[in-house]
Amino acid sequence: MTHQFDKNRLPSRHVSVGPARAPHRSYYYAMGLTEEEIARPFVGVVSAGNDSAPCNTALDAQADIAREGVLAAGGLPRRFNTITVTDGIAMGHQGMKSSLVSREVIADSIELSVRGHCYDAIVGFAGCDKSLPGMMMAMLRLNVPSIFVYGGSILPGRYQGRDVTVVDVFEAVGQHEAGNCPLNDLIALEKLACPGHGACGGQYTANTMACVAEAIGLSLPNSNMAPAPYKSREEVARAAGAQVMELIARNLRPRDICTRAAFENAARVVAATGGSTNGALHLPAMANECGIDFDLFDVAAIFKSTPYIADLKPGGRYVAKDMHDAGGVYMVMKTLLDAGLLHGDCMTVSGKTLAENLAEISWNGAQDVIRPVSNAITPTGGVVGLKGSLAPEGAIVKVAGMARLQFTGPARVFDCEEDAFAAVERRDIAEGSIIVIRYEGPRGGPGMREMLSTTAALYGQGMGEKVALITDGRFSGGTRGFCIGHVGPEAAVGGPIALVEDGDSIAIDAVAGTIDLLVDDAVLADRRAAWQPRAHDYQSGALWRYAQNVGPAAKGALTHPGASKETHVYADI
Repeated sequence: MTHQFDKNRLPSRHVSVGPARAPHRSYYYAMGLTEEEIARPFVGVVSAGNDSAPCNTALDAQADIAREGVLAAGGLPRRFNTITVTDGIAMGHQGMKSSLVSREVIADSIELSVRGHCYDAIVGFAGCDKSLPGMMMAMLRLNVPSIFVYGGSILPGRYQGRDVTVVDVFEAVGQHEAGNCPLNDLIALEKLACPGHGACGGQYTANTMACVAEAIGLSLPNSNMAPAPYKSREEVARAAGAQVMELIARNLRPRDICTRAAFENAARVVAATGGSTNGALHLPAMANECGIDFDLFDVAAIFKSTPYIADLKPGGRYVAKDMHDAGGVYMVMKTLLDAGLLHGDCMTVSGKTLAENLAEISWNGAQDVIRPVSNAITPTGGVVGLKGSLAPEGAIVKVAGMARLQFTGPARVFDCEEDAFAAVERRDIAEGSIIVIRYEGPRGGPGMREMLSTTAALYGQGMGEKVALITDGRFSGGTRGFCIGHVGPEAAVGGPIALVEDGDSIAIDAVAGTIDLLVDDAVLADRRAAWQPRAHDYQSGALWRYAQNVGPAAKGALTHPGASKETHVYADI
């Protein structure tokens, strides 16, 4: 043990200290613990591990190794699990409505477990898209000393001499439908694309949010990009368990680390790596847990002034393993800090500032995954915010790797993703048109589905940049092409997207940051007068409850007021 801890100042005193807590202690003795162990700080070690997908299958083993670090540094680890909904399996059907909702359930379940058992700190392991922000939201909400650990990405598959990911399989479905990919080739690809444990390998949502965790200071330096099968993941897990005890000793909490400046750093890294548009949904939600107002437009302003420097899939050439080999997230941040684009004085869970951590990093000039800022791929970020008459509350588009940044065309309107996907399958989408998929927002879906099946099929058919797609739903981090999501206000609340009709002209300009419906105001007024809200099919259960509470995408699709309305913080009970 490296520190002596005073339990009388920690939440776990409520279940372990004093004569009145004898019944509580009897439960701990029942689990084989000693009096000395019960006197230690209680550390919740939470895992999103399960058998639903390879993103999650290595997490429980990593969490068990973290227990060793906690014990060695004087704490008592208490393992528990939370759920995940894995987007690659939920994609393209009604199951995707559960995905974003799961972010809130994950955060809530961790909060309730920690509150109910009075844990003093958290070490959290997550591997799939929504489990990363959900877990960090819980850490920020509870504000006990916390460290986030990413389970690591999958290694790339190899097919016909090239690296492939699951997105290649989604796109091959479109190629098959277009007659350009024989069924035997599709089957061969699906068997090779995902070779083992770990999250999707490109700069999709999971890896984007893993980068965010380092940039915002909640993960150990340069810890998250090592692929899941690497032995070094065990070292990271053990180190996180030990370091959280140091954070308890210093009373260094997540909200001390995740300041507004730290959120700005995180947004920089999303843009610099051509990360997922979902970053603009999750950063505002995480900020809400700290009482920080940081919405889509705050994120977009940072995106607009950030160079795109990491050549990562889906817009680029490389996967997470390659970024790890090139120097990891800290190599990205090294050149951003040197260019004056990061706040170096932000604290991190290492107990040092970001600048102090980066001072230990040497630029790796032998790699070409990460460019120096002076030689950026493009001068502005890979993700762009949009605003205009079609999206007064904003929208977002990922432009990394795209050649075409303006698009004007006639609308082809669908009121759900299934209808749009069926039209794509029939090859019933004309070149130059703008597909509009609505009533898929947070409230209207409910659940704000991702559209990867549709966008990947379009790309596989060779239509990726010959059409545009606009939705009040979301896109996967694996989406590429001219795809605009998070349109707000959403159709379910009568936003302008609800008034679009087939043939209406829409203009998108990702350089100017605009998205406009080119229809006369008087015509729109008549349509608005005739518009009626629609009922969805989920009139009970978790999806119904979510639809009653969820707010606009521009604010992060929040379901509660956040820290700005707090009267107390759990960590201070």
